[in-house]
Amino acid sequence: NEVQIIATVMSMNPDIDGDIAALIGASAALSLAGTPFNGPIAAAKVGYKNGEYILNPTVTELKDSQLELVVAGTANAVLMVESEAELLSEEVMLGAVTFGHREMQKVINIINELTVEAGTKPSDWVAPAKNDSMIAALKEAVGDQLASAFQVRDKLQRRDAISAIKKDVLGALAPRATVEGWAAGDLSKEFGELEYQTMRGSVLSTKVRIDGRALDTVRPISAKAGVLPRTHGSALFTRGETQAIVITTLGTARDGQVIDAVSGEYKENFLFHYNFPPYSVGECGRFGAPKRREIGHGRLAKRGVLAVMPSLEEFPYTIRVVSEITESNGSSSMASVCGSSLAL
Repeated sequence: NEVQIIATVMSMNPDIDGDIAALIGASAALSLAGTPFNGPIAAAKVGYKNGEYILNPTVTELKDSQLELVVAGTANAVLMVESEAELLSEEVMLGAVTFGHREMQKVINIINELTVEAGTKPSDWVAPAKNDSMIAALKEAVGDQLASAFQVRDKLQRRDAISAIKKDVLGALAPRATVEGWAAGDLSKEFGELEYQTMRGSVLSTKVRIDGRALDTVRPISAKAGVLPRTHGSALFTRGETQAIVITTLGTARDGQVIDAVSGEYKENFLFHYNFPPYSVGECGRFGAPKRREIGHGRLAKRGVLAVMPSLEEFPYTIRVVSEITESNGSSSMASVCGSSLAL
């Protein structure tokens, strides 16, 4: 069954962000609905000031904090970490994760108590068992073809080789699939799992990545500033098969963007826009409003650059940075950060 979670902000204290409350609320709702998931989960935001951790700091407290870290997890494990920090040691960062995970256990316990009090019955849904005969037939048909395909170092050529193998193998298994009742979708899914296992096994056993590099070898880097003659600032940054053209434009302080956020209205004088067109990965696709990937990656890159930007008092101009991804094979957001540094 489809599961849809909608977090609606009914009331907002501008000094308290609603992200942690929304995540905890989603976990509680899933648990109360008896949804079969490995939860409940919880989250915590961690700040750091004067050698002490701050649990769920307010917006005001975060202004002076050396750390803004969000950690989510279950009773037994950490699931996600997102952070922005000021050159803190590894010990402090790991301590923040541990601190947040420890403190969120109180919330997990409360959600468990709530489900008991509400009389929620867990779902009786059981994940379908693996079709061992289908998987064995698939592995036999594939043989060592995938291992050979992963020796192809060029990304697009490797993708084409794997697609050809998949087409041939699924075609060869089609008659038996009809007799055995194997669904085409299940075969395709198991082929993807076999593809993943083959690639991972190769990297772990040979210590060589699929593009031929050792685990500690950086891809070839090329960087050039001032590539566009009529812009205020521009740069072309290329790392391996990932490339970004980054443009910087200056405006007056009045050109800042007015943001009507749920926490209140404010003006943004540093704008960072990240565009990821379909052609950058050799595909056709819709080209219009920014998708969540572009918004998320743009936000990630912006946070990396914002840490070294001057204040409006120091530099009374609005700055807009646009990163146009022309090709992508990993970490285009960090290519955007590097290109931004050059363009600025």
